[in-house]
Amino acid sequence: MEYTEVTSTSWFSRLRSSFGGIFIGIALIIAGTVLLWWNEGDFVKTRDALNEAQGAAVELPDVNRVDPAFNGKMVHATAPADTSDILTDPVFGIGGRGIALDREVEYYQWTEHSKSETRQKLGGGEETVTTYSYSREWTGIRVDSQQFHAPEARAQYINTPLLAVDDETQHARNVRFGAYRLPGFLISAIGGEEPFTVKLDPASRERLTRDILRGRPDLLSFYSTNMDRVPFERLPVVLHEQSSTLYIGRSPAAPQVGDVRVTFTMTPPATVSIIAMTKGDTFEKFAARNGKGISALAMGTVSMDDMFAEEHSDNKIMTWIFRALGTILVILGLKGVLGPLSVIASVIPILGNIVGVGTGLVSFLLGLAWSLIIIAIAWLSYRPLIGGIILAVSLAIIALLGIKGKIRSATSA
Repeated sequence: MEYTEVTSTSWFSRLRSSFGGIFIGIALIIAGTVLLWWNEGDFVKTRDALNEAQGAAVELPDVNRVDPAFNGKMVHATAPADTSDILTDPVFGIGGRGIALDREVEYYQWTEHSKSETRQKLGGGEETVTTYSYSREWTGIRVDSQQFHAPEARAQYINTPLLAVDDETQHARNVRFGAYRLPGFLISAIGGEEPFTVKLDPASRERLTRDILRGRPDLLSFYSTNMDRVPFERLPVVLHEQSSTLYIGRSPAAPQVGDVRVTFTMTPPATVSIIAMTKGDTFEKFAARNGKGISALAMGTVSMDDMFAEEHSDNKIMTWIFRALGTILVILGLKGVLGPLSVIASVIPILGNIVGVGTGLVSFLLGLAWSLIIIAIAWLSYRPLIGGIILAVSLAIIALLGIKGKIRSATSA
């Protein structure tokens, strides 16, 4: 089924919206600028804190006893992370001994997809044609079918899950690291999850089955008696154990809208390496002089130098991600500020397209230059040479834009 929706926007409405977009654009420029400034300072603070922590770190030779001589020191150690905690899923009663128990839920339901095409009209107006299509899919979130755009879809494609339950992760509270206890921030960093075989106990199976069928009486239409009075053996089978997945529905081979898949994984005890500061029989983050907290956990046996090298690498990667994000925000903000120009010119569609391309290019170059300036100014206080080079490049970009503008003006004259 497909449903087409056509919306028209007048030139005056577009112009009014574009002027409103100026304020949004200014907000984006400010947000991007603040993010870029903070990011550069945070990179240097993290780098300096890691260097300070690495300079203070020592090897903890024996984790099988709490040595007062190492109390309050930044240490590196490798040992098995083990626990006796039993983790049990509160909904399904499934569980066992482990460091973490994870539940991931998928729903088989109707989903809506859209595809839009916008056409400019003579006079500056726009016409947008949006086509909506519908299909049945497994998704990780519940879809409200009453929000579908097509009235027929809202009436025909109704999503009613057999069981509404969310993703959830539990962590053991008591994880031993030799004679030490791991704190929560290190426990949550332990990976290596494995598929956890689903095995419902009889009481949980009956309870879940009755709860599911109570909410879906349509699956009991062939019974004339009250569902609660029907012996469990005569109830439809709606729970199917498939290795680490619990399938909720009549038939896993023929999924129906409303069916649910719940997959479980368990993080077992494993050998880990840590860098953290000892505090009695547990650990806390190393507090650098600049206020940054430093700690890390790696799976397996990893040397101190390799762990710090990985932390430095992660710091660089995150810095570049935030640099890109900040620059994009600035560019989008400038595009919003310049937006009215292309709308004004769109009275003649082809002219509006040309101006739109031009403002897009100017927004990109100015946004890039502005971002480089902010990064350069931030670096001037940390590394003057690098900051000076970046500042020179950004000013060159702005000068290039000015020269091009003068050439165009002279050509036009």
